[in-house]
Amino acid sequence: MSVPKSLPTALRAIGIDRKLKSGEALFRLGDKTAGFGEVIAGRVRLSRVDRSGREVILHVAGPGETIAEASLFAASYHCDAIASTNALVRVYPKSAVLAMFEKDPKSAQAFTAILARQVMNLRTRIEQRNIRSALDRVRHFLSINSDESDRTVRLEGTLKQLAAELGLTHEVLYRTLSALERAGEIERVKDKILLLPPHEM
Repeated sequence: MSVPKSLPTALRAIGIDRKLKSGEALFRLGDKTAGFGEVIAGRVRLSRVDRSGREVILHVAGPGETIAEASLFAASYHCDAIASTNALVRVYPKSAVLAMFEKDPKSAQAFTAILARQVMNLRTRIEQRNIRSALDRVRHFLSINSDESDRTVRLEGTLKQLAAELGLTHEVLYRTLSALERAGEIERVKDKILLLPPHEM
């Protein structure tokens, strides 16, 4: 989703840039809400910790995605937001955003459209998680995230982070990618995965 082109110009003007180092938190579960964020560069994961102490990744946001939109209408954050890589996040102050929406209904309408697209993206992620076969789940991820021009998926985080995003162990993801590579379906080059067309398989 290309959020920077969708956010109203007036809204983008009030954003405050914040640089995060890999592993640094933008906010933590229970923190008082300050506003929502837009990932400008890098990747930021939204997660919670389960009873066993394991981090459960809810979503990993990349450039052009917004995070914590619900914070506009909540007193505290409902999860952690942690930089998976060095990242730049533009934070939109809650009070300023709500004041703008009251004065400018068109900005509020444009923001609502963004949320609607995110609901569609969420449905896609849920559909992905419901695919039981690791092989088919990875194929699904690659197909919806590949660049249409060169059939390439660019990995900004680590494979371990991708495994968590897909709801797989990193061992299962490694084995699945190796199987796809042996079958001639993909080619891995550093931080990229190239989807090979059928005639090259």
